[in-house]
Amino acid sequence: MRTPVAIAPALALSAALAAGVANAQPAVTLVQDLQNVVSLDASASVEVPKDQLSITLRATREGPEAKAVQDGLKQAIDAALAEARKHAQPGQMDVRTGNFSLYPRYNQQGRITGWQGTAELVLEGRDMPLIAQTAGRLNTVSVANITQSLSREARERHASEVAGQAIARYRAKAQEYAEKFGFAGYVLREVNVSTSDSGSLPQPMMMRAKAAAEDAAVPVEAGKATVTVTVSGSVILR
Repeated sequence: MRTPVAIAPALALSAALAAGVANAQPAVTLVQDLQNVVSLDASASVEVPKDQLSITLRATREGPEAKAVQDGLKQAIDAALAEARKHAQPGQMDVRTGNFSLYPRYNQQGRITGWQGTAELVLEGRDMPLIAQTAGRLNTVSVANITQSLSREARERHASEVAGQAIARYRAKAQEYAEKFGFAGYVLREVNVSTSDSGSLPQPMMMRAKAAAEDAAVPVEAGKATVTVTVSGSVILR
């Protein structure tokens, strides 16, 4: 009767030890994975022309009555919008309204003495000459801001072109580090690939209109952007 009682605790102890060893295995593997780890990064860049233009045009009105100021802004934007829509082309030049604000003016006693307001019209797209020409034709609004940028499609296309260079540089650097540390090579542990673009000095190229009567275009210089692909992460030297 005593034999089964004596064996049962022994079996339980053996099972507990086996479970402990099994649970310890991931920890041992984790320590091994963290050995000979090197973090590094590499990048490649290309300078490309900006292909998107946005011109913000603004109308400003002021007067003693809020409604009169608001009506004046509406008339100015409506007239500019009607003219701009004649030349709009999806993707090449899109037309939309921007911010609209109306606020009072106060005297030293805190009383309202008048009203002032602004309304905006935005021309944006890829056809820079068309946008510049159209902006110059709108006589009820004036240019408030000009912004150039790189379209998402262009950024992705150029990023794809330089991604291979960035990856090749990353691999070459990892191999170089491995050899300098006395290893034959490496294996990838973690890798991240990111893309960014930034502006640079404008390109000296004037965009002008081909108007029949006169050159009424807003002068715009086409600038450049730098697309950069960065590969970062860590490798295990072996």
